[in-house]
Amino acid sequence: MPRPPHPSRSPQTSRNCSPETRPSRRATFDPHRAVAVKTPVEFCRIDSGDGATVLMLQGLWQIAQADRIAIALGKLGKTVGEVQSIDGKGLGAMDTAGALVLLSRLRAAGIDPGTIALVNFDPSHTRIVEVVRSRLPSPGPAQASQAFGLAARTGQIASNLGMTLLGHVDFLGRVVFELARALRQPALLRPREFMSQLGQTGVTAIPVVALVTFLIGVVFAYLLGLQAEQYGANVFVVDGTALGMTREFAPIIVAVIVAGRSGAAFTAQLGTMKLTEEIDAIRTLGLSADQVLVLPRIAALMITLPLLVFIGDVAGLLGAMVIGQTMLDITPHTFLDRLHTALDPKHVVIGLGKAPFFALVIGIIGCRMGISVERDTRSIGINTTSTVVQSIVAVIILDAIFAVIFQQLGW
Repeated sequence: MPRPPHPSRSPQTSRNCSPETRPSRRATFDPHRAVAVKTPVEFCRIDSGDGATVLMLQGLWQIAQADRIAIALGKLGKTVGEVQSIDGKGLGAMDTAGALVLLSRLRAAGIDPGTIALVNFDPSHTRIVEVVRSRLPSPGPAQASQAFGLAARTGQIASNLGMTLLGHVDFLGRVVFELARALRQPALLRPREFMSQLGQTGVTAIPVVALVTFLIGVVFAYLLGLQAEQYGANVFVVDGTALGMTREFAPIIVAVIVAGRSGAAFTAQLGTMKLTEEIDAIRTLGLSADQVLVLPRIAALMITLPLLVFIGDVAGLLGAMVIGQTMLDITPHTFLDRLHTALDPKHVVIGLGKAPFFALVIGIIGCRMGISVERDTRSIGINTTSTVVQSIVAVIILDAIFAVIFQQLGW
């Protein structure tokens, strides 16, 4: 005799219940298993019945499904901007992540989340939505874009330039003050940091400086030689190369290399230290960040740049000597003999004398732009690029000023 079916389970229910919808005794007693229930693909839909646009929610609106929820909301298109209320009757669960995705999408569609009515929501879901809604940042007032004319843009650029120059001068004054204080109190000096910066700004820069100036000497001598050969005056290539390299080309080229190398490094290092709050920690300890970080860098750069310029002079003349021997029939002995006759030592001294001023300008700009970095990584890149541009322009302007001064002095 067949056994009658259990009163709590009918054969029809057993046949039609799929694995996704069949009730699970374990899921009933283990709340952590509820998340494993298969979430419907359609998290939301728009119902426009009865003259009102309602956003119908269903499924699990939790952090695990945040990406899929955002995609589902995105598929609704512009109709989200017409929603007047939200129906949460079909919600299985909701956490703050799901509520944040929902309210953020409504705000992006131009709807104020505070004006949306919540219908058929479980009290716990309503509290979650209200908590997230209260934590949403209030949108700032829309600023109307202003179209500036040529005169206004020129004035704005001039104002920004003036503020930048004023900031550099102020920073220079602070550095000079810290230097004077360190000279009165030698214990404030940082010999280890100073020696480290000597290695970074000087020793490691020798290969690139020598290579670039050597190639510049080769090119400069070659171009002069092409013109001098037409008049049989090959030997005068030595005069032009010696005067140009020692007085102008080597100092400017080396300063540009140092600006792109050490100046950018100063900005990146100090900017990163500010971003990681190391500079704030130094100041918290009662120390001067200018004394600890800025002064050793600028002092090391002012010492190493003249030495690098001298190396650039030698490398540039060596490159000219190579071209003179291979293309202009000028032997090394003839080149050196003519060099002693044509090159006045004052030109070498002038080129070396300009180097510390170039180093001071590069160091001030690099350190100041690093100290003024804002609290984000994007600002580090912007300030580093600005350091290189400002340093190169400042070096060229300063060299032009020196040229005018020396011309007036007859040097």
